[in-house]
Amino acid sequence: MLLWQLDIVGGVLLADGTEAKIVTGVDDHSRFCVIATVVARATGRAVCLAFAQALARFGVPEEVLTDNGKQFTDRFGKGGEVLFDRICRENGIVHRLTQPASPTTTGKVERFHRSLREELLNDAGVFADLAAAQAAVDGWVAEYNRVRPHQSLDMAVPAQRFRPAEEPVEMPLRLPVGLREAVDEHPPALVPNVSVPDVARPWDGGPVEFDRVVPPSGNMEVRGKQFWLGPARSGVTVMFWADTDVIHLLIGGARVKSVRSHLSVADLEILARDGGRRAGPSPLPPPVPGGVVEVDRTVNRTGSVSLGQRVVLAADILGGRRVSIRVEEHTLMFFDPQTRELLRTRPNPLSPAEVARLRGARPAGPSPQPVDEPVRVQRRASNNGVIMVVGQKVALGRVHAGKTLTVAVSETHLAVECDDGVRTVRRTTTQAVTRIKAHRPPKQRDASQPHDSRFHLRDPDGKIT
Repeated sequence: MLLWQLDIVGGVLLADGTEAKIVTGVDDHSRFCVIATVVARATGRAVCLAFAQALARFGVPEEVLTDNGKQFTDRFGKGGEVLFDRICRENGIVHRLTQPASPTTTGKVERFHRSLREELLNDAGVFADLAAAQAAVDGWVAEYNRVRPHQSLDMAVPAQRFRPAEEPVEMPLRLPVGLREAVDEHPPALVPNVSVPDVARPWDGGPVEFDRVVPPSGNMEVRGKQFWLGPARSGVTVMFWADTDVIHLLIGGARVKSVRSHLSVADLEILARDGGRRAGPSPLPPPVPGGVVEVDRTVNRTGSVSLGQRVVLAADILGGRRVSIRVEEHTLMFFDPQTRELLRTRPNPLSPAEVARLRGARPAGPSPQPVDEPVRVQRRASNNGVIMVVGQKVALGRVHAGKTLTVAVSETHLAVECDDGVRTVRRTTTQAVTRIKAHRPPKQRDASQPHDSRFHLRDPDGKIT
């Protein structure tokens, strides 16, 4: 089955101050670019002319997949037939539409857009006119189709997998008269004949990119770790950008999730060998020199983290927990990576040069904020009915001896939840909470078991009593 994905992308700046568009199309099976036409305005006629030129050159596919743009359909208008629909109908092409607000359905053409932006448009600057822009796009497409290997093609290039629908002849193609004349006047440009290399570019030991399709369960697996995206994304192609520090998940060129990497260098080598490709730049923008950055670390059992060549104290209570750290000029802010709840602040001992070399640094997000709710802890009352919280003793009475009680600790008060109600006392210390759970109670000896002779008492004559 031959399926083309079509879309429109902007970002082509011209010297006269206008922003041109590019009508794009890729073959679903081979990732071969069949359309990359620069137009001054993405009108319905301009889009259809680019489509017709591709049909004349590569033949008629069985299906095309587009979004719900007005150039492609009147689905959300009066429901009539637009020019694009007419071309599809008259040439026996099934026109499929994405669901509203679901750009990831056309994920392959969106991934093509990302490559086009990163490798050409972002650095190209301003083009003199449409012809200059088209020439630059044609040159890039030639390399994309015939030189660059693709992981989804087992590191083959699109030209090796692409098969035109039929020999491009004129008679089978049916076009409206005006469009037929335009195609005859502006025949499709030929792609420069760029030779295909015999071997793909080898993995260089750096980050790896690879694609996975979300299964019906919504749960993907990569080298022993699961990545949950949900059943709603079933069938969507997800691109992974991975190194030994972080793994980014992208859909349609947009980053949807970033997690700590569990991969070793050996894992990356296996992924590269099994169809992965050498990764491009990280989806995260690089940190600005001297700016505020964030890093992710796991707090060890002693409550410390490693930043550069330094061991920095976080807090004993955070031992074993994954935290994010906002590195400001004079302050380190430890916070929860999911909720951005501020957990601790510490002085920043790092120099600017050390901050610049931090592993896994990224530009900082909004400043984390503390949670106003009190911290809930558990304490076990002593035989006298006394508990110790944040360095403060609270006497509750012998009736509570040996019981495990919950205490809500705020900045000003301690609220103890007892069987007979909540008892609130004023807080007299400023000590931070360092323990949430109560100590495990001492193990009680079973009276039915014999005594250990080491603990038996002896009378003055030395006999065991």
